[in-house]
Amino acid sequence: MSAPRTTPWPLVALFTAGYLAPYLLPTLVGRLDAFLPVSATQAGAIGSALLLSSATAGFLLASLVERAGPRRLARAGLLLAVTGYGTAALLHAVPAVVAGAVVGGFGSGTVTAVAATRIAAERDPHRASALGLLGVSALAGAVYLTVPHLGPGHGLPPAAIALTAMAVWPFTGRLPAAAAVPRARRERAPLPHLGAGLVLVAVMPFWSLAQNALWGVSGRIGLTQAHLTEATVGAVFAVALGAGLLGVLGAGALGPRLGHALPVGAGTVLIAGCIVVSASATGLPAFAGGEIAWNACYPIVLSYLIGLAASLDPRGRWAVLVGSASSLGTAAGPLTGSLLSAQAGFPAMGAILAAGLLLIAVPMTAVALRAGRRPLPVVEIAVESPAPRTATAA
Repeated sequence: MSAPRTTPWPLVALFTAGYLAPYLLPTLVGRLDAFLPVSATQAGAIGSALLLSSATAGFLLASLVERAGPRRLARAGLLLAVTGYGTAALLHAVPAVVAGAVVGGFGSGTVTAVAATRIAAERDPHRASALGLLGVSALAGAVYLTVPHLGPGHGLPPAAIALTAMAVWPFTGRLPAAAAVPRARRERAPLPHLGAGLVLVAVMPFWSLAQNALWGVSGRIGLTQAHLTEATVGAVFAVALGAGLLGVLGAGALGPRLGHALPVGAGTVLIAGCIVVSASATGLPAFAGGEIAWNACYPIVLSYLIGLAASLDPRGRWAVLVGSASSLGTAAGPLTGSLLSAQAGFPAMGAILAAGLLLIAVPMTAVALRAGRRPLPVVEIAVESPAPRTATAA
């Protein structure tokens, strides 16, 4: 008889805290542009610096989570997030805001690395990642609905991220304090499925760049090209993230029954079409339709990509490396979107991003097809005696 599935709430909470900054990127960049003495391109560059710092943390920590101890590393990441985003929220000097964003981004990346590593060791990593995306989408939607009504200022989005990191701290008590695998075994184990993993690491920056080039300028598309108010744009984003919640719920319910190839390949093609519609919007119907459809597809495909990476290595190293590669693209997204839109306009930006997505859909689908034909290994993972679990999420 198989053991009943338990919900890994600490990992869901950490996933939410780690991914919240990218989800809040449009309002974070938009408010920096509106309330600090920086240009739109400079505001996008600050967002890119934050996400690049997050990606750097992931690459540095991919193989160190178990060695350093998940609990200790998660707490260090949360402390950096609170300090960095809190500084960016409270201070108005541009250098201090930039420094706070970079420190906070490193904290987010550290927390995400711990969550990804532990999720990969779960019996059902796709379900755990889907729950994490569900949490971050719900929280981000609440922030988008709330922030426009709390007044002006650049500090509200980073303050929301800092407060989330503080709220997640108690969950770290249920993480292992020390490594679960003997040191000798950890140091000798090579990365499995090297070719498939390297392909994912190579293409994920471009996949994420396309998503976040649009996401980083979506607020400006709504305000300047579609001529909407901030409150209306915020409401569209909240509804869009709600659609994402429904999509993730559906993906979680289906689980691996669809395999990975169909959601990854067909989903990426659908995302390309949504980007074209959103970037070309000149009114509320097209803007809302493009953003809502895109947000419904994006987390579904992302959840399957995370599950695909986790299936390549039960120790979670490919999951962290692929997630960090994704963060590199996420980091370049705001600046890329700002530069493309400034030079060519929003519609041309959308067409360029969509064409790139169609190209990289081919190797991503090929990896997913190969993974679907390969039986997953049975892995024994030694763990310390867990505390009693109780059900208690950007």
